[in-house]
Amino acid sequence: MDRFSIPSSLISAKLSQNVAELRSRITDVSTEAVTGQRADLTKHLSGRIGDAMLSQKALQDIQTDRGTLNLRASRLDVVQKSLASIQTSTDGLPARLHAAVGAESQLEVAGVARDAANAIDTLMSSMNVRLGDRYLFSGDATSTQPFTNKDALLADIRLMAETAADAADFEAQLDTYFNSPDGGWQQSIYQGAATASDPDAVTPIDPAITKLMSGLAVLALAGENDSPALLRTSGTSIEAAADKVAEGQVALTNLRANVGVIENRIEQGKAALDAEEMILTQVFSDIASRDQYEAAAELRELESNLEASYLLTARLSNLSLLNFLR
Repeated sequence: MDRFSIPSSLISAKLSQNVAELRSRITDVSTEAVTGQRADLTKHLSGRIGDAMLSQKALQDIQTDRGTLNLRASRLDVVQKSLASIQTSTDGLPARLHAAVGAESQLEVAGVARDAANAIDTLMSSMNVRLGDRYLFSGDATSTQPFTNKDALLADIRLMAETAADAADFEAQLDTYFNSPDGGWQQSIYQGAATASDPDAVTPIDPAITKLMSGLAVLALAGENDSPALLRTSGTSIEAAADKVAEGQVALTNLRANVGVIENRIEQGKAALDAEEMILTQVFSDIASRDQYEAAAELRELESNLEASYLLTARLSNLSLLNFLR
């Protein structure tokens, strides 16, 4: 009797092992048939797993780089729109002021002054813009709003106009106020940082902005009934202010063009990443992919083998010495 029972036990154990292996393989092949990817890439590649890991790491790096470029692009888009809004608010002001002075029309000067004051509001609100929790025009002080309101600015310019000895002295004071690090513009009006670690950043100490603000602030005071005498008795200072606005508009156009160049480079960088990703994806796919039709065919074969193993196991369990002797 021992002669027959020992081989039967060994066969049953071997069949049980085969059934377990078949079930495990069926699970893997089922996954491969659905996803088109190898279930056990390490086992499939054996010694070539390093190549696959390098390709996968390169693809992850591309996603990180693309995220950085998308963030830069979003910030620059907001900056570009803000600068466009500022430029639109100042359109036509210099020509209108010169025409008003030439016609000696105080009413037209007052209209220009009103629009210049509105342009200052637009400039400040446009530069107070945020993306997420980051103020884009505050330099390194990204958590600080660049501006509050124009009242303090106009009060400073009024005081300079009232105390200046003449138009030349007034211009000298304006230059110091807006362009010197110790001037009022950087010390009390602009609340952000003079430095910007972000190479894409634009700050209100850019000459395009300071020229615009210098001219607009003077024009905004020119139309008031109680405007400083220097701005009422002679057109020299307000015409000089109009010329500054015109210079600032040209500088602002150049600044926007520079931002546009950076935007274009970012788009080119994103296109290069897309091309690199396509190549690496194909390389990784060649390494890690599994033909789904082939996997489906293997799955059917494995299921047939499993059914046969189950049937043979059932027969062996019913095997007895009496059945064997028959």
